[in-house]
Amino acid sequence: MDYESNLDRALDDMPDLGGSDERLEIPDAAAQKDGAFTRLTNLSAIADVLERDPEHLHSAIQRELGTAGQYEDGRARYNGTFSAAELDAAVESYIAEYVTCSECGAPDTILVTENRTQMLRCQACGAFRPVTKRSTKSQQTDSPDIEEGKTYTVEITGTGRKGDGVAEKGKYTIFVPGAEEGDVVDIYINNVSGTLAFARID
Repeated sequence: MDYESNLDRALDDMPDLGGSDERLEIPDAAAQKDGAFTRLTNLSAIADVLERDPEHLHSAIQRELGTAGQYEDGRARYNGTFSAAELDAAVESYIAEYVTCSECGAPDTILVTENRTQMLRCQACGAFRPVTKRSTKSQQTDSPDIEEGKTYTVEITGTGRKGDGVAEKGKYTIFVPGAEEGDVVDIYINNVSGTLAFARID
């Protein structure tokens, strides 16, 4: 039937709304120790895949790690010692905040500014939402929601790019290997870096 043929054609032309950012094929963070600093040598390559300004990504990573740094010639340098996993997690948080559509989960978004407010517009489903910025100052003055070496019960509300379970507690994003979305688990905090935390199932 003509109707069925047209329907098939329309479905074929629709964007992929699978809710995954896997097709971005984001490079793993290339971390390089440099004395009291850590270099992210492929920041511009990551930004290119995300179609975001590298300096914007750099600033967000600084905030997530709770440190200062510099960006120049496609590379970033951060004060302190950070692992590739910590840098990857910071990129994950950036993707959730500044790239992934909250409605359909697609990464096909653009950042625009309207009335001095940064907005995320999805080119796949048309959703339009403000970007919520977290205050670094409040992070420094508020008492911590989690601490290293302590155990907490959390609900896994998402899945990271590398398959780790992701939970939120206060201002912290917690990565929990082996946990799946929907699980309620007891976790032990191994490490806290800025607003990122790394835990294991207790």
